[in-house]
Amino acid sequence: MQRFVFLTLDGLARGAAYAAFALALVLIWRAARVVNFAQGAMAVACVYVAHSVTGATGSYWAGFVAAVTTGLILGAAVDFCVMRLAGSAAEHLNSVIIALGLVLIIQAVLGIVYGNDFLPTPAPFDRTSFTVGGFVLLSPFDVFVIAAVGAVVAALAWLFGRTSVGLRMRAGAFAPEVSRLLGVNVGGMLTLGWALAAALGAVAGMLVVPTELALHPHAMDLVFVASFTAAVIGGLDSPPGVVIGGLAVGLTLSYVSGYLGGDLTPLATLLLLLAVLLLRPQGLITSARTRQA
Repeated sequence: MQRFVFLTLDGLARGAAYAAFALALVLIWRAARVVNFAQGAMAVACVYVAHSVTGATGSYWAGFVAAVTTGLILGAAVDFCVMRLAGSAAEHLNSVIIALGLVLIIQAVLGIVYGNDFLPTPAPFDRTSFTVGGFVLLSPFDVFVIAAVGAVVAALAWLFGRTSVGLRMRAGAFAPEVSRLLGVNVGGMLTLGWALAAALGAVAGMLVVPTELALHPHAMDLVFVASFTAAVIGGLDSPPGVVIGGLAVGLTLSYVSGYLGGDLTPLATLLLLLAVLLLRPQGLITSARTRQA
């Protein structure tokens, strides 16, 4: 029983971290109707910047702010200088190929600048779990991750459900020509979407990397697979659904790792993704409602 409780709580904490990264995929999907396969590499680049700033200043939070700022700049630069070369939004294959090429470039540059060594990444809070009545519970850092994901979900719900900016971002993604006729700056909305998604990816990287082995250029590769699975499970248009998907992935991987062995976790992720794509490709939670101004 103690083992089950520990694996459940650990899975929820890991799932919250996956959900944070999956929310970045949801944000760029809502803003540009593109799945950004370079999101993981971009997040790692931001975490490397945070590592450098933290090492220079001795402040984790200075590094955190630097990571988010780098994400905003990097996301805007990727859209303005790279993704606009992909052509129209309907040409999804172009965006996928460019994103995959961007992954190779970013990882190569990070390897040249920082090397391929594993760099330790400290957490802002203690990672030692509380123990109550012999049951191992969450650590302070796990509580911080869950609270941060909750805040991100609330912010996204407010952005897309309560603000005109969110409505313009979605309109520019769904019907760019009509949106231009109505006076929407579609290019600016796309750039804003990429910037916000990259900043959110940086936040997710700061939450995820301390729970992994260490920081290195490929630190987010498997995390991206798990987070993409969470996004597919929950539905790319549903931030609450993505959180549920992230928790489901976290629990699945925790149980598989705890009872069957850690070597089977990548296979479990791929099987879960395959099952969802076959049985309910639109995701578990979808919304057919259209908000009007």
